[in-house]
Parts: sequence; structure tokens; C-alpha cells
Amino acid sequence: MSDTESEFLAQRFEAHRAHLRAVAHRMLGSAAEADDAVQEAWFRVSRADTTRVDNLGGWLTTVVGRVCLDMLRSRKSRAEESLDATVPRPAASTSVPGSARGSVSADGTDPEQDALLADSVGVALLVVLDTLTPAERLAFVLHDLFGVPYEEVGAVVDRTPTAARQLASRARRRVRGAEVPGAGRTRPRRQREVVDAFLAAARDGDFEGLLDVLDPDVIARTEAGVATGAAAVARGAATYGSLAAVARPGLVDGATAVLVLVGGRVERALKFAFVRDRIAVIDIVTDPQRLSRLDVRPV
Repeated sequence: MSDTESEFLAQRFEAHRAHLRAVAHRMLGSAAEADDAVQEAWFRVSRADTTRVDNLGGWLTTVVGRVCLDMLRSRKSRAEESLDATVPRPAASTSVPGSARGSVSADGTDPEQDALLADSVGVALLVVLDTLTPAERLAFVLHDLFGVPYEEVGAVVDRTPTAARQLASRARRRVRGAEVPGAGRTRPRRQREVVDAFLAAARDGDFEGLLDVLDPDVIARTEAGVATGAAAVARGAATYGSLAAVARPGLVDGATAVLVLVGGRVERALKFAFVRDRIAVIDIVTDPQRLSRLDVRPV
């Protein structure tokens, strides 16, 4: 590909970037990962022959879909990690990482734009999508949200169009089941009560108490792996209570959270999402760079 052709392709790709980022965000549930997926898609596109592509926008959507599918499968294939972890050592700094709304973080992302994008997706929908298999999620997102034909969806997941239709249908039933009025709309005060009950049960090693506050399809994510299902998460969380003494309520990107502070510094953030007054997703962030990209606010 000549320099002129490469520059022209780059311009056309940039024209579709916002759309591709929206697709990736709905697939992955993370603005940062969505940016990574779009960048990886560009690497793939820049090495491909696009001269025979009639519908560049549709083709780029499927490329991003493949990248996201690989990322979701990678999540699933990681060894499930116990939620237990050693209490981090005190750090010298006493600052609380976080970025102000409307400012651009060190990695070039705009927290305000990320918040607007998340709002447009809908937290409840993201929670439900997290309970789907990677193939179901891709089929639902590409077909139902972005109108990609089943023939193209099937090609991405290596299934027939009929099988792709079935994947989307299963996903659609799960999503509709969670969109009953009131579902996924746990009030902030109730969220705090549920999280407090979760920590108390974890501290006491109360397995049944943990099951009472966890959605049956709960997902707990760390940088190292994913635990799925109430029993698996409860088994891990039952030994996690050792951190309760240094944890305090907070908000992460405006969502109910628990912050683990050592020496005044946030060393760990647990962000929660809810369906029907139960914890449906626990995002556990320990990586300093990821923490620095979050809007973290103790309350």
C-alpha cells in the first residue's frame, strides 16, 4: 500500500472511529478497553487489502467485533482468581487518584466523554451483557444494536447464520428479562446496604450471607482473571474480609464502590453494579495506572 493509499485509509478509518468505539464499548463495557480494541482494529485494517471492500463501515464493524470477541474470550480463559489478596503495603503518597470531570487524563482520554458514552449505553444493559457468553454478546450487540446481518455475525463467530440468529435470540431473552420495570435500578441507599452486607458476610466468612446479596450470575473481575457465578464469587470473597478493616465507602465513576486505603492512598477499588437489589458485577481494580484513570471519590 502506497503512502497516499495508507493516508486515505487512515482518514476513512477516523471517520468511523466514534461508531467503532461505541461498538467496542458495548462489547467490552470499558471505555479504556474499547479504545484498545479500536486501536488493534486499525493495526489489522492497515495490513489488510481493502480494495474489494464495498461497505467499509460494515466491514470495520465486523473487524472490531472480532477483536472484541478475542478480548472477551481471553477474559474467560484466564484462570479464575480468588478475590482474596494480601493487604497492600502502605505507600508514601497520601494523594487519592482520580480525574476531574471535564479534564483529559494522562492517557489522553476524556472522563466526561467516557461518562456520556457509558450513559448512552445504559449501566443496566452493560450489567446484563456481562452475563452473556462472548458469542452471545457479540451476536446481540452487532445484530440488535447495530443491525449487522446474521450472515456477517456468523462469519465473525464461525457459526452459520442460523446459529448466529439463535445466539442473538438467547441473548435477547436475557436482556429483556432484566428490563422489567425496576430491575437494575437499585437505589443508592439500598446499594450501600447491600455492599455493607456483602463486606460483613465476607468478614465473617458467611457463605450463605454472601449468596443472599449476590446475583446468581454475578461476575467478579480483576486484572488477572474473572470469577463467575454466586458460588464461585462467594468462595473467593469469604476469605476477602481481611481487607474490610481498611475499606471505606466511595464512588468510582459515580457508581457505588468500596475503596481500600493504605496510608491515605487508594490501593484498591471495588466497583459494584446491581440487578434486582443484588450485586451483579464486581470490578476490582488494583493496577495503579488503571486507578489513576478512574474518578475515585471517598464518601
